[in-house]
Amino acid sequence: MPLGKDLELAKAAYMITRDLVKVKPGQTVLITTDSANDWRPAEEIAKASEALGAKTMVAWHSTPDGYGKVADPKLPDCLKAAVVETDVWIELNSQWLLYCTAWEQAMKKNRARYLFLGGLDTDRIIRCIGRTDLELQDKFQTRVVELTKKARKMRITTPAGTDVSFENAPKRPVNSELWADQPGPHFLLGQMSWAPIEKSINGTIVFDGSYSGGGPAELGVLKEPITYVVKEGRVAEILGGEEARTIRKWLEAFNDPRMYYIAHACYGFNCGCKLTGLCTEDERVWGCTEWGIGYQGPMLGGALGDAASHADGIGLNSSVWLDGQLMMEEGRLVDPVLADLAHKMGKQ
Repeated sequence: MPLGKDLELAKAAYMITRDLVKVKPGQTVLITTDSANDWRPAEEIAKASEALGAKTMVAWHSTPDGYGKVADPKLPDCLKAAVVETDVWIELNSQWLLYCTAWEQAMKKNRARYLFLGGLDTDRIIRCIGRTDLELQDKFQTRVVELTKKARKMRITTPAGTDVSFENAPKRPVNSELWADQPGPHFLLGQMSWAPIEKSINGTIVFDGSYSGGGPAELGVLKEPITYVVKEGRVAEILGGEEARTIRKWLEAFNDPRMYYIAHACYGFNCGCKLTGLCTEDERVWGCTEWGIGYQGPMLGGALGDAASHADGIGLNSSVWLDGQLMMEEGRLVDPVLADLAHKMGKQ
């Protein structure tokens, strides 16, 4: 690790524990990481947690072959038990446990403040968290959420060919990923996610960034675009070259029709994120939109729920219309309040 990164990582770990999950003396903190990921973030977060007076444990285990419920058979029973009995769970796993059965049990118990930082290594922790102005980030995300939640009809396009329209349900949440100080699921800052009315989603979604689904569908940065043709919320066709064929075969192998439905849409607005092939980072690249299929997390308040697995694709440089009003054009904020905040954050 280059000279000086020790201190930068320590600062980021302190921000995670003190500011994001707000660790308190006497609380139990569990940090999970697998053998495929960088050990250093787990160690530094554990040190910061201990310094704040928490009872801290790091669970380091072998890497499952796949995400979510696919990982269930290979997880140690003691790990499954631990995630349900903690006040704070910070996940760093490269092959994430998010959406596995133990995760569902922990979320239903509603005790743990769960923060997903899946796959983040030392460099990413520093770039995507440690260098963030949390106050400005909060103001920016709050404004994006307010505008999106008011919008009944939306349209999103990208230069690569995305052109999709849909409607939002007023009672469904628009989740803003930043603070993780309340029980329930939380994710790396810089993402806002929601579930549009599923049957209202129609059009074309083109991924020209990266694609993540685990196993053979863990494509990383794409060599060529992959296109979803979406009809009433269902992926009716997957077009493209060899990578698109891989996705089609991967989905067919599940024999689960629920895997073809659009589970959520997301914005990406993290100043430090780069397109690297890691979904946790890629789906927060500034100005991108991300679309998930399959399993629909309960925090989205949607109509789908369970599925065999989940996959995410990234479309870059998005344009977004909210009830016909342009909020962002090819990744550049048009809304004057957001444009001013983005300028202060160094993004335009």
